[in-house]
Amino acid sequence: MTLRIATRADTAEIWRVRYAVTENTLTPGRISDAELHAYLEDYGRGWVVELARAPNLKIAGFAIGDGRDGNIWAMFVDPACHGQGHGRMLHDAMVDWLFSTGLQRLSLGTQPGSRADAFYRRAGWRPLHIDDHGERRFERFASDWKPSHA
Repeated sequence: MTLRIATRADTAEIWRVRYAVTENTLTPGRISDAELHAYLEDYGRGWVVELARAPNLKIAGFAIGDGRDGNIWAMFVDPACHGQGHGRMLHDAMVDWLFSTGLQRLSLGTQPGSRADAFYRRAGWRPLHIDDHGERRFERFASDWKPSHA
C-alpha cells in the first residue's frame, strides 16, 4: 500500500472509486475529467492510496483538497476497502497539506447521517448547519490541528 500524490493518470481509478460508493453518490458525467484535473493540478492537490494487486495497481481511495479556499472537494474510499484506515490516511495527508499552505480554516459538506458524517465528527471536525443542497457543513481550524507527522 502506498499513499501518493494523485495525477491525471489516476483519472479512471478515481472515477471507479467515486461511482462505487453507496452514500454521497454522484451521477456519472456530472463532473468532467477537465474539472477533476483542474482540482488536481490548478486549484489544489489530490492523494490516492494505491494497492499493489497483480496484475494491475488499483487505488483504495482518494482525497482532493482545494488550496484556494480550504474546501475538501472530495474524499472517498472504495466500499470493499472500508475499515482499513485508508480514509484516515488520506484525510490526514490532505489536511496537513492544506494547513501547510497557510489556510486557517477548512470546510466541507457531506450527507447527514452518512458514514462520512460520522467519520468527520470522529476526526474532530465541527458540524455546522444543513445547507441549501441538503448537506451538513463542517469546519476545521488550523489552531486545533496536530499534523500527523508531528
